[in-house]
Amino acid sequence: MLKKIFFWTALTWSGIILVSCLIKSDEIPQIGMDIPNLDKVVHAFMHFVFTLLWFFYFKKKIGNLKNYKLLLISLVLSFFFGIAIELMQRFFTVTRNADVYDVFANLSGATLAVMVIILVNKYNGIIDKI
Repeated sequence: MLKKIFFWTALTWSGIILVSCLIKSDEIPQIGMDIPNLDKVVHAFMHFVFTLLWFFYFKKKIGNLKNYKLLLISLVLSFFFGIAIELMQRFFTVTRNADVYDVFANLSGATLAVMVIILVNKYNGIIDKI
């Protein structure tokens, strides 16, 4: 049951990222303040959560692999998902542009998720109990 919850949560989050990165740029809500590089923070956050969710799903689905392999799979998935979105922005939208710095922000968020999982597991072993 938990495997299905992790799968549908990860898939839903992936859809949210996809839609939010491909909608027209004039449909993105403004926060009323001009914060430099806020979009990069949002990209990092989205891929932080993306990596966590897919790791938890893979942990339940193919838990016989070592955590580091599951983390690597989740990190690589996040990286290529981010690149695919940037390519879709470049070739399939007219109001969005591909940005290599978005890819770096995505990778930063995914890497941070991997580090958090490693640290949390090292100090209390909770990841191994999932």
